[in-house]
Amino acid sequence: MSNDLYEKGLEIRRAVVGAEYVDRALSEADDFTRDFQHLVTEYCWGAGWGRDALSRRDRSLLNLAMLGALNRGTEFKLHLRGALRNGCTMAEIQDTLIQLAIYAGIPAGVEAFRLAGEVFAEAEAGAP
Repeated sequence: MSNDLYEKGLEIRRAVVGAEYVDRALSEADDFTRDFQHLVTEYCWGAGWGRDALSRRDRSLLNLAMLGALNRGTEFKLHLRGALRNGCTMAEIQDTLIQLAIYAGIPAGVEAFRLAGEVFAEAEAGAP
């Protein structure tokens, strides 16, 4: 079953954050990081994102709130791009970040809106 979860996770991970990003992360893995990349793909993407009760769109919005609250900027931007791939609208992302600011604090909201602005500007300019 582990191999099935890995393959499922690999498909979902590529679809959400982009095949180029995933393939680079896997190809750059070394003896130290290879097992971790496997764990991320199998556990987070296969066992977590592979569940059926929440849509990928809903999971994306949840991730934005959690990553923003945890001040994980690099992952936040990665998952914001994924949220756009998953069909989240700017209004849905905006409301998610307002919810984040209310419950996790205004400084977290300020940073999340700043990072989102960077990603939206990149998307508008045609960056991947």
